[in-house]
Amino acid sequence: MKLVLVALLFSVGLGSFAQENQDAQALLNDVSEKIKTYENISLEFKYTLKNESENINQETRGFVVIQGDNYHLNVLGITRIYDGKTLYTISPEDEEVTISSDNSDEEGTITPSKMLSFYKEGYTYKMDIKQNVQGRTIQYVKLTPIDSDSEIKQVLLGIDATTKNIYNLIEIGQNGTQTKLTVNSFKTNEPISKTLFTFDQAKYSDYFINKID
Repeated sequence: MKLVLVALLFSVGLGSFAQENQDAQALLNDVSEKIKTYENISLEFKYTLKNESENINQETRGFVVIQGDNYHLNVLGITRIYDGKTLYTISPEDEEVTISSDNSDEEGTITPSKMLSFYKEGYTYKMDIKQNVQGRTIQYVKLTPIDSDSEIKQVLLGIDATTKNIYNLIEIGQNGTQTKLTVNSFKTNEPISKTLFTFDQAKYSDYFINKID
């Protein structure tokens, strides 16, 4: 009788887990399909970085425009322009421009252009907690990297249950570092300059140009 009960509970548990995964996948698919309808996305966000063991606690605000794989990001006084092939990192403080190919895959980081679709590959996911944030229902999905050697321990993706837009993203590293990006303003299909994702080297003639192969 006990064996039958254990088997029943086990099968019910698996069914619940499978349904939870299906619900998470369905929600992520809804987000992905919604994003595909936008020509471009403009985000104002708050970015926080915490690591208690290293006594790190930073908070800043930033702005990013995303169109396909291209993005124009301003945060921490640094501008990053990615045109789909080359990443330009402009640091006024150092008077330096670093030019490189996008190597985020090797670093395991979530770039702005991937923020809205990174979960499609390399992660398992399941439903997590649901919160009420100033009258908005935010449903979290927990994502765990399939690669056991990943520097990322897990990611929590907060999704507005009504609009199906991303509210925030919390990344927890294996070293205990937690980065959190909270969207304060989400605008779509804004008129943008045709040169927004183009680096104009003439504007930085006095800067040191650091090219990384």
